Amino acid sequence: MLNWERTNIAVLTGYKSGEQSVNPKIIKLNTNENPYPPSPIISNALKEFSLHTLRKYPSPTADAFRGKVAELHNIRPQNIIATRGGDELLRLMITTFVNPGEVIGTTLPTYSLYPVLAAIQDCPLKAIPLSNDWELPSNFATQLNNASTKLTFLVNPHAPSGVLFNRDKIAQLAQDLDGILLLDEAYVDFVDPRLQYDSVPLINELDNVVILRTLSKGYSLAGLRLGYGIGAPELIDPMLNKTKDSYNIDALSQYIGCKAIEDNVYFDGNCQLVRRERSKLVLEFKKLGFQVVPSETNFILVTVPSNHKAEAVYLDLKQRNILVRFFDQQGLSDKLRVTVGTPEENQELVNVLTNLL
Repeated sequence: MLNWERTNIAVLTGYKSGEQSVNPKIIKLNTNENPYPPSPIISNALKEFSLHTLRKYPSPTADAFRGKVAELHNIRPQNIIATRGGDELLRLMITTFVNPGEVIGTTLPTYSLYPVLAAIQDCPLKAIPLSNDWELPSNFATQLNNASTKLTFLVNPHAPSGVLFNRDKIAQLAQDLDGILLLDEAYVDFVDPRLQYDSVPLINELDNVVILRTLSKGYSLAGLRLGYGIGAPELIDPMLNKTKDSYNIDALSQYIGCKAIEDNVYFDGNCQLVRRERSKLVLEFKKLGFQVVPSETNFILVTVPSNHKAEAVYLDLKQRNILVRFFDQQGLSDKLRVTVGTPEENQELVNVLTNLL
């Protein structure tokens, strides 16, 4: 049979998502979902949602949802685009601003979807290793500029390490870059509020920054697939009015998204619960001899004790119905990434690891 795929697609290895399971006995700590349910307001709102609404097409630009987001961040709706999770924004950034053959930059390691999206667009990837302490190298912007990088993806807090890059360093990076900076803040909801991290004002200071946010993590809505981008109107407008799908966000998602954002009290409490369990889990890992990377996310990257193999521990946990993430790649092959679960799930993980080690 003929292969009709484009040449670059034919040789492409697609994105490999974390293992999913329908087994109710599985403790799932491998895909960074929030262990707690979404706001109860959503449950009540669903009962009030009119099925008659589904007869019509939704707002093509999700105006009500964008209005709620604008209020949340004290910005204008013109600064916002609603997207199918954060991943649609990544694809739109490439489709809108990067020609095939132009360079896309990122760190090494990073979110493993970035290289796949670059390859789909037939773009070279410039991946620059982080330092041993998971910081950006001092010449990060210079290396990207020397490679004529058009678009840089930077996830902050970083994945898979969980490290938070300093806001002032990010501002300086954006100023130094010749291209656009996509700041992927999928996990920002779990940053300790005492750090007072806030990158949103950067969009008023710089014209080459777009910030990615999602309701998948802090709002416990990974199954909804709803996110948004924040940036200068000159960056948002072409995606909003030219390159996104005509009705990319369905009516039910827009409705639920508005309700979720309205319940700030539940959202804050939810994220605080995750941060509290994260701190407890870090202490338990250290007691067991793991090296722990300081995390501002809902996951923890740990180095397995030297007398054990990370892959073997991962497989042993899997046999005992606990899923964590193992990355068989340079710099990560001795590590596991563990999502913060409920207190009961975390304790079971600790108990099993204690027996294994």
